[in-house]
Amino acid sequence: MTETVVKKEKKVVDSIKKRKIKSETSPTKKMKKEKDSKKPSKNGAKKEIKDEVKEEFKDEVKDDDSSNSDDENDDTFKWWENTDDMDGEVKWENLEHNGVLFPPEYEPLPKNVKLYYDGKPVTLPKEAEEVAGFFGALLESDHAKNPTFQKNFFRDFKEVLQESGGCPDADIQEFSKCDFSKIFQHFDKLREEKKALPPKEKKKIKEEKEASEEKYKFCLLNGRKEQVGNFRIEPPGLFRGRGAHPKTGTLKRRVYPESITLNLGKDAPIPPPPAGHQWGDIKHDNTVTWLAMWKENIMGSVKYVRFSQNSSFKGMSDFKKFEKARELKKHVDKIRNDYRSKLKSSLMIDRQIATATYLIDVFALRAGGEKRDDEADTVGCCSLRFEHIFLKPPSTVIFDFLGKDSIRFYQEVQVDTQVFKNLKIFKKDPKKPGDDLFDRLDPSILNKYFQEFMPGLTAKVFRTYNASKTMQDQIDLIPNEGTVNEKVVAFNAANREVAILCNHQRTIPKAHQAGVQKINEKIEEMIWQKIKLKRIMLQLDKTMKKKELEYFEEIDDLTKEKEMEIVERWSQKELDRISKKFEKDKEKLKFEKKELSPEDYKVKSTEIKEDHKKKLESAKALIKQYKSEAKKQKYEEKSTYTAEKLKAQIDKLEERIKNTSLQLKDKEENSTVSLGTSKMNYIDPRLTVMFAKKFNVPIEKLFTKTLREKFAWAIESADADWKF
Repeated sequence: MTETVVKKEKKVVDSIKKRKIKSETSPTKKMKKEKDSKKPSKNGAKKEIKDEVKEEFKDEVKDDDSSNSDDENDDTFKWWENTDDMDGEVKWENLEHNGVLFPPEYEPLPKNVKLYYDGKPVTLPKEAEEVAGFFGALLESDHAKNPTFQKNFFRDFKEVLQESGGCPDADIQEFSKCDFSKIFQHFDKLREEKKALPPKEKKKIKEEKEASEEKYKFCLLNGRKEQVGNFRIEPPGLFRGRGAHPKTGTLKRRVYPESITLNLGKDAPIPPPPAGHQWGDIKHDNTVTWLAMWKENIMGSVKYVRFSQNSSFKGMSDFKKFEKARELKKHVDKIRNDYRSKLKSSLMIDRQIATATYLIDVFALRAGGEKRDDEADTVGCCSLRFEHIFLKPPSTVIFDFLGKDSIRFYQEVQVDTQVFKNLKIFKKDPKKPGDDLFDRLDPSILNKYFQEFMPGLTAKVFRTYNASKTMQDQIDLIPNEGTVNEKVVAFNAANREVAILCNHQRTIPKAHQAGVQKINEKIEEMIWQKIKLKRIMLQLDKTMKKKELEYFEEIDDLTKEKEMEIVERWSQKELDRISKKFEKDKEKLKFEKKELSPEDYKVKSTEIKEDHKKKLESAKALIKQYKSEAKKQKYEEKSTYTAEKLKAQIDKLEERIKNTSLQLKDKEENSTVSLGTSKMNYIDPRLTVMFAKKFNVPIEKLFTKTLREKFAWAIESADADWKF
């Protein structure tokens, strides 16, 4: 490695308590995005004002696309990611890898599975049949019912149909005449068959898949093994997009080796392309950290194969990002004093900079930037329009717009009096819906202002700082008491405050209500069991009720009607469980049949049936007993029962009820909030590690395996006293 790289790496390693880094290379950088052409302004006067402002600032402000983006993974100004800041700097000396993994070739549909057009089955060329299959597989989804999705799909389907020679049986021109139901039924059957596979067969398929992928998962970086991230080429399909994306339903075309550029060391062997193909280009650029690249056809953006989240490159990248946010602590008071003083400036540009900075600082808005016509209409602070805010005197502002990923940002908030006055001025006539609120401002101007206080400061750094600061403040309020589960719920509540601040919302999962009902029923059944045990205690000794009146108070809460209802429900679930186990065992035996002799197969089949019969008889006897007990509310006593043993069982049930109730509370409170985004991207991971160590909570309760690997540096470096 070069001397410069070694010095920088040593500085980073020393700053996190001399943690051993597997790779001695410098951290990764993110490739600069291709510069997009800007969308023409709808208002000529507005554009003229912006041009005047840019002219005024032209010696200071660079109109750089990288600063106009506030993507979750777009850390502008980061030395380990930005090629402009590291021109010619060597990232590695040797790089070897095995290229990329392509999706399997298309397998044609069975001859009896057809697209129907105008009521008649039609035969399609293989290329067009594949595209029809993409839509058919999604027929019952919300996507397939979306008119925009349908329109974009059908346009591309007809284009592929024409390219591949057309349909010999019909002139397909109207989407409404297409019937994809047979195709859907085919794919639905395949899905069901896959779900029905026995665990052994699923495991075998998984092992075979992993074996075929093994050589692509790792590369040699300066002779050391590093994990590769997204080594799979995305298969063709229909683009979904997030929110109301105008290109939803557009065909994602198959990527071939001819479109792919590989990057590896000069002396590294070039991996062979699939038979009959050749690579588009081979590069040996050791100033970048991508292994392969290609251009996708939907947005025309460049896709890269990079190192994985748990690689040393990404680890150092994350460390640097959070250290940058911590650095903001030293400057934030000065910034706040400055923008507050500028809120009353006589210069409109200063007022707009100050007001935008206030909104970014206090409400964690993204900076925002202009969008192309073919992109979803999402906005951030600088691109807010007249219709996105509503003012309610004396100081209430209602924000209502689509943010990143088309997530609706709707908040009614109280703002500083001067901020309210400024927003009122920014909305003043002749402005109307469609006009920019901050008509003299864009992210490049705003970021230049930020950098007057701190090198590399952007709106993204503000979000990271405020998210981590909020998390630190919330953790400081949590008492170090209670069970591990109670502490986890408290941690999630703190995490939720950050997610709300950053507007990390999600739609309520379809299975949410069913999941809540299942947990509620589980709690009811445990309470039923607990009350039964208490009633048995009184059957053994009626005088106990007088001695511990409060302990037995709840036994009257369970009426005969309610107990019968719980028993009926439990009975049905138990019978269903036994039936499903029987069907699963039979399916498993089908796959084992070829490995067994006819005699062994017959023996095993008989064993399965006998086992099912015994379990069914036992369950029916127990159900009969429970129903009888519920009807009389008098319960069978076992010779082993003692008050002490029953009380111990009740204590265990109460602990389970408590933990399950906490689980339910957590599930309901987090139904519309995405905790994962803030935990992965905005909250300094050392805060989570600190909480785990300080509150004696296993880190596995707070970080998934993926996050534990990603944030290994934080787990090793932070202690119980660490502060953001």
